[in-house]
Amino acid sequence: MFRVSQSYPSFIILPINVLLSPDTHFSLSAIHCKQPNTVSNFLTELSRRRTFAIVAHPDAGKTTLTEKLLLFGGAIQTAGAVKSNKIKKSTVSDFMEIERQRGISVSTSVMGFEYRNLQINILDTPGHEDFAEDTYRTLTAVDSAIVVVDVANGVEKQTEKLTKVCRMRDTPIIFFVNKMDREGRDAFDLLDEIEQKLSVKVRPLSWPIGMGQRFKGVYNLYEKKLVLFHSHGKQDGEDTIVLEDLSSPELDKYVGESAARELRTEVEMVETVYPEFKIEDYQSGKICPIFFGSAVNNFGVKEMLDCFVEIAPTPLPRQAEERTVKPEEEKMTGFVFKIFANMDPKHRDRIAFLRICSGKFERNTNYRHIRLGRDLKFPAPTMFMASKKTLLEEAYPGDVVGLYDSGNFKIGDTLTQGEILHFKGIPAFSPEQFRFVENADPLKTKQFVKGLDQLMDEGVAQMFTRRSDGRRIIGTVGQLQFEVIQHRLESEYNAKCRYEPVNLFKACWVHATDPKAMEEFLDRRKRDIAVDSDGALVFLAETNWVLQTAQENFPKIEFRFTSE
Repeated sequence: MFRVSQSYPSFIILPINVLLSPDTHFSLSAIHCKQPNTVSNFLTELSRRRTFAIVAHPDAGKTTLTEKLLLFGGAIQTAGAVKSNKIKKSTVSDFMEIERQRGISVSTSVMGFEYRNLQINILDTPGHEDFAEDTYRTLTAVDSAIVVVDVANGVEKQTEKLTKVCRMRDTPIIFFVNKMDREGRDAFDLLDEIEQKLSVKVRPLSWPIGMGQRFKGVYNLYEKKLVLFHSHGKQDGEDTIVLEDLSSPELDKYVGESAARELRTEVEMVETVYPEFKIEDYQSGKICPIFFGSAVNNFGVKEMLDCFVEIAPTPLPRQAEERTVKPEEEKMTGFVFKIFANMDPKHRDRIAFLRICSGKFERNTNYRHIRLGRDLKFPAPTMFMASKKTLLEEAYPGDVVGLYDSGNFKIGDTLTQGEILHFKGIPAFSPEQFRFVENADPLKTKQFVKGLDQLMDEGVAQMFTRRSDGRRIIGTVGQLQFEVIQHRLESEYNAKCRYEPVNLFKACWVHATDPKAMEEFLDRRKRDIAVDSDGALVFLAETNWVLQTAQENFPKIEFRFTSE
């Protein structure tokens, strides 16, 4: 990172997310702990943060929506296309080579930008079910979520799973019904399905005028504005009309008599059937606003974004095992929810993503690594625009900071200013598919071992080493993860692997309070025992019957299917 020191008047407070050129370094000396206005400055910065995830089933348009949000925020100049074989420019958030090739997201991307004097932090998550764990972990680091629903396909399998995770934490949710320029489900039928399948209460804050070739735009119920759709995707001031009263004949002039009559009837039904929208109900997870639009055409996105920045929660308290941590606390706390190796393959860097939970994070300051029990200092923390990094001096609750990591971090690690804290809710799930992994090139053993270790630290998959013969077994949630590991080993580490089948049903972590019971279990089931990357004991069951038999024969052994 090139640095050119710039001096600013002492009264200027610069937001950390200013997208600087690579040769820029800035100092925020205006906010100093000895100044009397430090507290008010801190609370101001805290109130400016909005950190959320975008989640959806594959192909619902999640990454495209992310691009359009970045476009409105001025973070990028041109939005890319997910299907990069059709358009040369690929998306900002899908920056890995395999993502560009396949047109899907396989890893969470972190992006920050300013909009209406607010700091917006977006975490674009993988939609593919094979990478659900990455999404689950990401949802622990956000304060709200936007769920994208395809108007034609409605609520799909992965949408159900991810929304359920949000509901478990009472995470505020906004739904964006996408692809309104295509034929799809009736809007009321779709709302009924969302409520029934996802166990949520919804409240439309915009309403579509037709769909597909008949799609004329949306009526923004939140701001009482009519927004007209043009298929070329351009929106300017002339396309948005303030229309407080839908009975006005002006509506007929803009959308036609038939469409106007239908809109009036449907909006009346919306106002009658659905509850009044209250911000506190949304922020407590009791009600979910819904917007309609077409992300690829850049339509309906701004209406949702303008509403989101007004109603979305500022950074929320985080639950640790020891106590609840409030964002306004003076001392810095944060947890690592993601690790990414080789964001820049040219430099082989390894980045740990730290969610700031309380206090102010500052560069070149010692923080306590709780698991290791020692202090670490970070001379070059970064903020992100996907794979592009910018040096930062400080960060606040809600921000996601990238820390260069030489192997000190694991997912779930905590940094504090000395207090012993362990943040909850970052689990590893028992895998569902297994294969032996072998080094395919003996001359590249060092690269192979390093690559596997780093990819496992990322949480891409889990590796178990069988104690009986030392063979490595990779466990994943889905088939695609094996391909990603193979591809990244070759492209990022110059190593090759081959897989061999292994007959396994389930891997579960084993614990016992009685040392003798554990010793007997390990002795009798030694061929089924492995250790994970952290050295924890794992039982590898070949069949469901084997697992049930072990549970019956060893009642003092606890078999766990998640590991935190």
